[in-house]
Amino acid sequence: MSKKKILVLGANGKTGKRVVDRLQLRNDVEIIMGSRTAKTPFDWENPETWPAVLSGADTVYITFQPDLAVPAATEIIKEFTVLATRLGVQKMVLLSGRGEKEAQVCEEIVKASAKNWTIVRASWFNQNFSESFFLEPILAGFVALPRAEALEPFTDADDIADVVTECLLNDKHNGQTYELTGPELLSFPEAVSIIAKATDREIQFQSLTLGEYIQMLREYQVPEDYIWLVNYLFEQVLDGRNSSITNDIEKITGRKPTNFTTYANETAKSGIWNIVDVQNQ
Repeated sequence: MSKKKILVLGANGKTGKRVVDRLQLRNDVEIIMGSRTAKTPFDWENPETWPAVLSGADTVYITFQPDLAVPAATEIIKEFTVLATRLGVQKMVLLSGRGEKEAQVCEEIVKASAKNWTIVRASWFNQNFSESFFLEPILAGFVALPRAEALEPFTDADDIADVVTECLLNDKHNGQTYELTGPELLSFPEAVSIIAKATDREIQFQSLTLGEYIQMLREYQVPEDYIWLVNYLFEQVLDGRNSSITNDIEKITGRKPTNFTTYANETAKSGIWNIVDVQNQ
């Protein structure tokens, strides 16, 4: 019996690396790593790298960097998905943004191009606090963000990876769109407070206007394309449209999604939030 060849794009990313870990436990799957650092490199910005990783792939997990909402995404996704189908890909699973109208345009492109498809929507990950842009402020003990009142069902990347892996392997999910959420709604100050308790540290939270936050990012010389995306997410997505909970994770995995306190307690044990005294190194 031949192995199913699955291309995982963003294989080093928050969900991609977790999907790879799960697929590596199976004997009936051959994984093709899709990243700029892979043996056969893949780069969204260089279409010449696409055919080599697509060659022989049966199924593709699509994660797009930096986000499907950026203006260039639609043309890139269209070019990629048309090529993938032409080269024999039978199924595509797309990680999309929950509540992002621009991302939904990309979803429709995938649906039109792919022989079979599954859409997995998610919004803010728990791991944004430990593996992404909120890590440095957490370590500094001072988090300043806009939209402090917004309620978000923070979703764990391990739960997302479990769902994606199931969708990649099981054709019963073909033609389905899933919206993934955690089991509770939390504000950013509440999430930071939970991390402070898990780490036994004092972490202050300051509410900013969006304009103040953008100015702060510019003072830290954050790249303008990243600032554009942050502005979009805080201005458009955190307007209450995602302040609801679904049961799709439980429906697909048969278990409750991970709550934020469990995530915080387990992550605290890893030491990622430990303050390192560089003077003593």
